[in-house]
Amino acid sequence: MKNDNLKGQHRINEQIRAKEVRVVGEGMEPKVYPIAQALKLAERYEADLVEISPNAQPPVCRIIDYSKFLYQLKKRQKEQKAKQTKINVKEIRFGPQTDDHDYNFKLKHAIGFLSDGDKVKAYVFFKGRSILFKEQGEVLLLRFANDLEEYAKVDQLPVLEGKRMTIQLSPKKPGAAKKPAAQPATNPAEKPATPKPAEAAKIEEAVDGEADE
Repeated sequence: MKNDNLKGQHRINEQIRAKEVRVVGEGMEPKVYPIAQALKLAERYEADLVEISPNAQPPVCRIIDYSKFLYQLKKRQKEQKAKQTKINVKEIRFGPQTDDHDYNFKLKHAIGFLSDGDKVKAYVFFKGRSILFKEQGEVLLLRFANDLEEYAKVDQLPVLEGKRMTIQLSPKKPGAAKKPAAQPATNPAEKPATPKPAEAAKIEEAVDGEADE
C-alpha cells in the first residue's frame, strides 16, 4: 500500500494516551471530551479518532476515516514536492562583437530554454584588450533581454565580474488561467459521509447523555 510509509506517524483510536482530547471534524463544533467519550463519538461516525496535534493541551484529534486521512497527507506531500522542482540554469556565451547570425542562433536557444522552465544566464566574455568594448557588451545583453521580454523577466541587470559581463533571466509564468480542481468521484463503497451539523449535534447529545447515565 502506497501510504504504508505514513503509518505510525499518528496515534489512532485506542493508541491515544491522553485522558481527554479536543475533537474536531467536518461539520462539528470543536469540543473537549474524555477519551472514552471521544472514542464513542468516532464510533458513531463510523470513522477513526486520529491524533493530529499531540503536543497541544489537550491533544487535538480529528474524526475521519484513517485511510482517507493518509491519502490526503500523501497528496499534500506530492503537491509540495512538485512546487520544489529544481530549476536549471543554462548559460549562453557571447563575444563583445557577436554578429547577427550568431546572436539570432543563441536567441533561439534561449527561447527554448525558457519555454522548458529553465533560467538563462547570458554573458559576454572579454578576452584581452576587448575589455575596452564593455559598453558594447552591455548594449548586447540589454538587447538580448528586450528580445526575450515575451518569455522572460530580468533577475539581474548586466554586471561586470572580472572578464565577464552577466545578465540573468527567469521564465515568465504562463498566463493561462488554471483549471478548476476536479471534484472527487463518489464511491458507493465508501463509509457514510460525516453527518451535517444538525446530525452531528444529535450524536454529540447522545454521547453526552450516555456519559451522564
